[in-house]
Amino acid sequence: MAANAAPASTTSSHFYEADWGPYYSSNHKASAEGHVTVDKQAYKYWYWKTFYVKQKFCWFDSHGNKHCKIVIKKIKKHVWVWKYNYFYTVDSTLTDYKWWGYNRCAWETFKVVNYDGSSYFKSFYNCSPDPQDYSFSGKNAAHIWVDVSRGNKFHPTGYHSGWMDVYHA
Repeated sequence: MAANAAPASTTSSHFYEADWGPYYSSNHKASAEGHVTVDKQAYKYWYWKTFYVKQKFCWFDSHGNKHCKIVIKKIKKHVWVWKYNYFYTVDSTLTDYKWWGYNRCAWETFKVVNYDGSSYFKSFYNCSPDPQDYSFSGKNAAHIWVDVSRGNKFHPTGYHSGWMDVYHA
């Protein structure tokens, strides 16, 4: 969890809810802050499970003698377990404190690492004097970080804050 975050209270309908930031670029001319919400949703996961069952198998031979032996049978059953999806929404407000001149945009880049180890990036920029609100959603994030920086309209160019914690499962 983020250093300033706490799990959702019992009165909240969300699994996890916390504010993050404000985080600043290294030259303090861009800032980002926001809110993260995670909802837990249960579902039944069905799969085939193999069981090995011992059975006693008996028969009579031609002389009337009873013979028995233990036979191991393989049985497949359709069973289920509860699994969970964690749907998240990250809201942010990106502020640009110097919107004139060279490299005049504020950038925030989010890095999302999922439970399966895959990751992706989501970036937003603001080149205006007014703070801009952004939001994105997904599911099953194990960790979310943000990097606040300066740049032009096309990509961040410098003054990175480093990866700051937004959410940690």
